[in-house]
Amino acid sequence: MSNPETKAIARELQSHAAILGGFVSLLWIIEIVDAFLFGGRLNDYGVRPRSIDGLEGILLMPFLHGSFAHLAANTLPFVTLGWLIMLREMSDFFIVSAVTVLVSGFGVWLTGAPYSVHIGASGLIFGYFGFLLLRGYFERSFTSILVSLIVGFFYGSLIWGVLPSQQGVSWQAHFFGFVGGVLTAQLLGRQKRRIN
Repeated sequence: MSNPETKAIARELQSHAAILGGFVSLLWIIEIVDAFLFGGRLNDYGVRPRSIDGLEGILLMPFLHGSFAHLAANTLPFVTLGWLIMLREMSDFFIVSAVTVLVSGFGVWLTGAPYSVHIGASGLIFGYFGFLLLRGYFERSFTSILVSLIVGFFYGSLIWGVLPSQQGVSWQAHFFGFVGGVLTAQLLGRQKRRIN
């Protein structure tokens, strides 16, 4: 590998680290500010199903967490799965994120329990999971199939999170996040197959 190629790869990896690190830092700063300055009141800005005021939570939900433990549980899968999407093409990360946030948020808004508030980045994580798991099926390239198999092996147990199984956990955010990721895998996979 030539020196310019090595520098280009290093620059690309630095960009990945800056984007993922910046996003994770923002999540932790928001949680620190919410915990110590607002006493958790920012969480009221999550998705509130079928409430007009609750629509703003569609965009805010991924940035709000119920506790530091909640955020810590979301940090590693967010970074790992987000980076696997970026490795192929950085624009895919932003497309998957945008579609997943909207599909997950609207799904929660339409189907969530009345008078509940839904927060957390787990819908986004399930979108990344759905995208990576099924990108190989839709794209049908060796690399994407290999990544799908690796993600399935290491994160396959996440699939149970789309079912209503635990009190206080928004399975709707998980389910619709997963759906958003699959829809994006289908859209981008078909585009890439047409180009190739």
